[in-house]
Amino acid sequence: MKIVQSRSFRPATAWAALDIAEIDGATVRLHWTDKPYRWHVNAGDEVFAVLGGAVDMHFRIDGREEVARLGPGDLFHAGAGDEHVAHPVGEARILVIERKGSV
Repeated sequence: MKIVQSRSFRPATAWAALDIAEIDGATVRLHWTDKPYRWHVNAGDEVFAVLGGAVDMHFRIDGREEVARLGPGDLFHAGAGDEHVAHPVGEARILVIERKGSV
């Protein structure tokens, strides 16, 4: 069993993660950040859940960039091959569930 107090998680570097669990080849990780990630494409599905703060999720559909503001409790699903990048608005804590070893 594990209890994680996500509100107090703040590693030394942006996008550092706390591994919560591995379930059938997928990882569940808690991230803290105050800086954007980078544009990327995952080999498999990714579920991104904002736990605290806000994140502007940028993604491309048919070559057109879109942006959605995500707040606490909001989820974003990127399928395999979906190009996206997260830009926190200030500090954010995010739970990410994705294939082990994914970017």
